[in-house]
Amino acid sequence: MANTKVSSNKLQDKVAIITGGASGIGEATALLFAQNGARAVVIADVQDQKGQQLVESIGSHRSTYIHCDVTDENQLKSTIEATVHKYSQIDVMFCNAGILNACSQDVMDFDMAAYEKLFAVNVGGVAASVKHAARAMVEGGVKGSIICTASIAARNGANRAVDYVMSKCAVLGLMKSASMQLGKYGIRVNSVSPGPVGTPLLCEVFGMGKEEVEKVFESKYWLEGVMKVEHVADAVLFLACDDSVFVTGHDLAVDGGFKFDY
Repeated sequence: MANTKVSSNKLQDKVAIITGGASGIGEATALLFAQNGARAVVIADVQDQKGQQLVESIGSHRSTYIHCDVTDENQLKSTIEATVHKYSQIDVMFCNAGILNACSQDVMDFDMAAYEKLFAVNVGGVAASVKHAARAMVEGGVKGSIICTASIAARNGANRAVDYVMSKCAVLGLMKSASMQLGKYGIRVNSVSPGPVGTPLLCEVFGMGKEEVEKVFESKYWLEGVMKVEHVADAVLFLACDDSVFVTGHDLAVDGGFKFDY
């Protein structure tokens, strides 16, 4: 994926970790971070081939791929420790890894096993990411930025995917609490809430190609046009850099005024 925006130095010399960084919003953000002067972008994911290809695209001198299953706290802890060992610090943690279940998950037909699998990634993985990133920042004396991927679904509810909506409500609760507790260390904690966007994850759930998914949602935005992963990456960059130096505990919606009825 090519990003044609003019590069800047908003993240000059910063070290960032992105969970779920090999594709979709994570991939777009990794590319944008690199274009904005990040000293290193660590891509943590389970998609090994895509992760390695992204490192090649960015350059191995400025990025690293680490296989990391966020449902395993020890893998997350090791990823963060390896980053600190290699680059001396962590300035930005983007807790982006997440999944959607293919099953309907409405209230009266709720698959508990599927719910538990989803929560292990979407809630447990984010909680462990915030925990260990915060510890590394405090130990390193870094006034860093932690960003979590939530969803506009957490505000609006949905006609299906109840477990996904629940998980994103939990992410918002974690973000709010973490921002209160970590403020004294100068660590900012925020979240970004995208509207529906044509990521590989959403395409897989809908069984459609990217352009087909975009067409489904295009008429539902108040703004004209199609929402792209790059729009979300721009918001993450804002929350990661000093442009938002006094912003914490905030959930930034990137949805074009979307009317949520999914």
